[in-house]
Amino acid sequence: MKVAIAGAGAVGRSIARELVDAHEVTLLERNAEHIDVNAIPAAHWRLGDACELSLLESVKLQEFDVVIAATGDDKANVVLSLLSKTEFAVPRVVARVNDPRNEWLFDESWGVDVAVSTPRMLASLVEEAVSVGDLVRLMEFRKGQANLVEITLPDDTPWGGKPVKRLELPRDATLVTILRGPRVIVPERDEPLEGGDELLFVTAAEAEDELRTLLLNPQQR
Repeated sequence: MKVAIAGAGAVGRSIARELVDAHEVTLLERNAEHIDVNAIPAAHWRLGDACELSLLESVKLQEFDVVIAATGDDKANVVLSLLSKTEFAVPRVVARVNDPRNEWLFDESWGVDVAVSTPRMLASLVEEAVSVGDLVRLMEFRKGQANLVEITLPDDTPWGGKPVKRLELPRDATLVTILRGPRVIVPERDEPLEGGDELLFVTAAEAEDELRTLLLNPQQR
């Protein structure tokens, strides 16, 4: 897979290091001081402004599978996302949101498939760590209008001992995995649920309330 990363600061480099062993990675950076080929020698490095069509054309962005707009400038990330999608038809565009107040911009109308807001993700992880008996949204998948959500079953859950197949999930919700202590459990139909289980779902936003009621307040159904 070919991946272009705009921004070779701490975030961009960290992403590149994670991907470079398995994928062909190109780093785009406009600040010459941030160009350090020896830091990630297996990556391709290009000096230039990722918001300039000439640079994107020179690296043949249309041949890339994924573009990651990871600069520290939200305006640059939005512009690159739009260019990647509209001018080069890149299949997958991931954009970093630096200021949560700008998050409303990072949607499919600006070419963004997945928006990653570090403050929001940290807040979600804090909520996930302390929230039992509530639904916590961990990540938004803008392109498909779906979310990754987590529900921790309380110890006295009425679902304790009942198999996964008894869950009559909303049409637009899918159970992805069950986290039980150190175990990651594939949700087979006959797998019994337990109090304290962390259930991860991919679900449409409009199905979240129904999912919350099903798992946490089944007597209200």
